[in-house]
Parts: sequence; C-alpha cells; structure tokens
Amino acid sequence: MVVHLIDGTYELFRQFYGRRRAGRGADTRFGAVIGVLHSVLQMVEEGATHVGVATDHVIESFRNELWPGYKTGLGVDPALRAQFGPLEEALAAMGVAVWPMVELEADDALAAAARIAADDAGVDQVRIWTPDKDLAQCVRGDRVVQIDRRAQLVRNEDGVREKFGVEPVFIPDLLALVGDSADGYPGIPGIGPVTAARLVNEHGGIERFPASVLGEERRTLALLFKDLATLRDEPELFPAVADLRWRGPTAAWAACAEGLGDERLLERALAASSG
Repeated sequence: MVVHLIDGTYELFRQFYGRRRAGRGADTRFGAVIGVLHSVLQMVEEGATHVGVATDHVIESFRNELWPGYKTGLGVDPALRAQFGPLEEALAAMGVAVWPMVELEADDALAAAARIAADDAGVDQVRIWTPDKDLAQCVRGDRVVQIDRRAQLVRNEDGVREKFGVEPVFIPDLLALVGDSADGYPGIPGIGPVTAARLVNEHGGIERFPASVLGEERRTLALLFKDLATLRDEPELFPAVADLRWRGPTAAWAACAEGLGDERLLERALAASSG
C-alpha cells in the first residue's frame, strides 16, 4: 500500500498562478479549486488508493507569535485566498481526507500524517507531494519520500543529502542557519548553504555547536529559527491508515460539482469510483 499526502496549499497556488500565466481562466471564481480536484482524480486514476490533503485554512499559525516577521496572509491575492474554503469543502464532498489547519500549518499536518502512515506495517511507502524544503525533514530512507512534481523528482534520504548536504533530520538546523525567505525568517548573517551544511555535519544539531561557532546572541537566534523550521508531527489526524482509502464521492458531490461549474468533475469522480 502506498499513501499519498498532498500539500493542498501548494497545489492551490500552483493551479492559480499556472492558469494566470497560461491565460486560462484568470478570473474564474473556482478555477484553481477545479484544477486541484482534477489533479487528485488523476492520481486516483493512475492507481492511488490512499490519499490525504492538508491545507492552510488560515495562513497564520502559532509561529507568528514566535517571530514577528513570519509569513502571513498579507499580499495573498484575494481571489486565491477565497478558494481555500471551497477547496476543502469540495475535497470532503469528493470523499478525500482533508485536514484544514488553523493553529498549525499544512506542513505540520503532512508531517503528522507521514508519521502515522509510516508506523503502519501495512504501508509500503509514504509519498509527500510538495517541493517545500521543510518537508525534507520527514524523509526516511525509501519509506517516506518527497515528490517534487515541478522538477519531476522523487527524493528519498539519499536525494535529500545530495540536494541539501545534510541528513533529513538536520533540515531544521540547516534552514535555521540559512533562513527561509518564503516563511519570513532570515537565518544567520554570513552563513550560506555550504557553510551551514559543513557546520551541521561537523557538530550535529545547533544545540551541540561549540559556543565559539555562533556566539551566544546568534546561537539564541538560530535556535529560535530552528523552532520555526521544525514541523510538529504530534497531531493524531486520523486513527488508522484505512481512513485514507478513497471509496468514491459522497452524496454531496453532485451538488458540489454543479456549484463549481464543472460537469466533468462529477463524471470523472463517478467513473474513477466505479473502475
């Protein structure tokens, strides 16, 4: 059994801006939602049986209280932001497990789902569908892998080491040192990716760095950034992997597809469930 975990926030952004760049449906009210739903159905048609999608129901999280510069919903196109709720409702109606996150983030949900699935002896592999470098910390051997759809890459533990220069478990340390502009924290001035990887490989986690490496003030800041970068995988999002099995659309699906204005969604989901 393969478990597919999808970064719904990333997929919604990808569909929204991809359609605008292509000049297709630039102002279609639910265009990005429809694109994500078709993408999920394509995965099912290609053999996916167990699927879960995580979304940022609100962009902000507890991390905004830890660091004032952490990412917020400011600047997100209102037409895009308005599609988060409809996407979550449509996924549920289509019978797909969906986790809309409020205090935590979609990345935390993916980490938690990966932990639960990887602990199930009946699972052969967990695939996390996102290019987000934060999720590289969840990769474990060939059992938990990251799928970068954009680069058409499957990144296992060797792939993480090749790309980032450190073991998956040290990704939060690496990001703390170099920063993450997408999430809004700058890292430690003067430390780039090569130096950061070297320091981590020499000493381990930032907690184990000799005092002379960063100094007290920069070490305190680095530990704060590491806390921001560390995904929270504690939530028990679902009791059993069997809950992620797609069994076809719910009774609410026909009305939902009609409301989205895409008849092909209804037909495609029904055909996938009967096949």
